[in-house]
Amino acid sequence: MKWIGALLLIGTATLVGFEWSNRLTNRPKHIRQLKSALQILEAEIVYSQAPLKEAFLSISKKIPDPLKTFFTGLGNEMNEEQIDFFRLWEIKVDDLIKNSTLKESEYEILKQFGRTLGQHDIHQQQKHIHLAIVHLDRELEDAIDNKLKYGKMAKSLGVLSGIFIVLLLI
Repeated sequence: MKWIGALLLIGTATLVGFEWSNRLTNRPKHIRQLKSALQILEAEIVYSQAPLKEAFLSISKKIPDPLKTFFTGLGNEMNEEQIDFFRLWEIKVDDLIKNSTLKESEYEILKQFGRTLGQHDIHQQQKHIHLAIVHLDRELEDAIDNKLKYGKMAKSLGVLSGIFIVLLLI
């Protein structure tokens, strides 16, 4: 019975380590997807001159989850009359942060970007999109560095901490 408990404890700690590593691996991917979405948004605004609702729905057809859900929600909820766009943006960004591996720094970038979205002419909007992409580039570099530094360590630490706890309890 002790051995089954020990194996379960080691397995659980290993899964925690692998989950931590998975989050470190997915964060750069989600940041890249967010950058792609902003580039598509720029094309929709500048070249197609599409309204935000149509641009959001167009983006949602071109990117995977969790960003697909984010832009679909924005596009669908803009149907309602008299919406407070910034409040809607904040709610959807909160949901995106909960459902992805994006962190507080990306939350702040998106929140700041949402304040300017739809408030300026096309050229100013393009500048704000480029600024958000520059900030995301910086975060992407940090995420890749963290993945390289801590990815393997997280897996190893999960296994080793499980073994350590079992040894302490035996």
